[in-house]
Amino acid sequence: MADGRLRVRLAAPPIEGRANQALVRYLAEVLGVRRDDVTVAAGGRSRRKRVHLTGVTLPEARSRLGL
Repeated sequence: MADGRLRVRLAAPPIEGRANQALVRYLAEVLGVRRDDVTVAAGGRSRRKRVHLTGVTLPEARSRLGL
């Protein structure tokens, strides 16, 4: 975590939304929620993204991410 932001490295290329899809899949799996519960709320075309989560509280998310 850097400056209050979670850093995630993905192997998926940033072409046609593949990196965003990979990020959603990864976060859903790690957090134990459905993919539909994870959305890229801002920064879909940027390296820095804001993600909206449903079905998990912030403390739960931090715990599951090991933060």
